[in-house]
Amino acid sequence: MANPAHDTEGVARGGPTGTGQPARPSSFVEQVLAELRKVVQPTRQELITYTIVVLVFVAAVMGYVFGLDQIFRWLMGVVFAS
Repeated sequence: MANPAHDTEGVARGGPTGTGQPARPSSFVEQVLAELRKVVQPTRQELITYTIVVLVFVAAVMGYVFGLDQIFRWLMGVVFAS
């Protein structure tokens, strides 16, 4: 089992030490920098692909919500027609 007191880069976590003292701000900064070192930038092709996937998904959800809106509009017209 991994040691829960350190992250994968070996930077000590600044969690409570049992003394009731808050974590040090410098420990937080060390952890943030360790996480940023793990970030992998997408290639241009990956970025284009992910952008297209997101736009298609958003368009599909918009179409779905628009369709539901039209159905409910029609249904309310039928129910409350005078």
